[in-house]
Amino acid sequence: MKAVITVIGKDTVGILHKVSGICAEYNANVVEVTQSVMQDMFAMIMLVDISAISKDFSEMVDRMTSLGEELGLSIHTMHEDIFNSMHSI
Repeated sequence: MKAVITVIGKDTVGILHKVSGICAEYNANVVEVTQSVMQDMFAMIMLVDISAISKDFSEMVDRMTSLGEELGLSIHTMHEDIFNSMHSI
């Protein structure tokens, strides 16, 4: 099972570190990352393997959302199945 994490907002030092730190805390393995900084805007998409997470997935989602609120970023975490359903015809 995988999840997709998107992060958008003003660029600051340590965003990737903080997001991947939460992934490590929940034993979610980061499989792929793409990120861009356009002027002062940060955008990142992470594909994360959640098949061996140590706690409930919804708890991880809430933790990512809270981090986004703390940092003034939009962080969305969704299960791969939901992501795929939203982006298919």
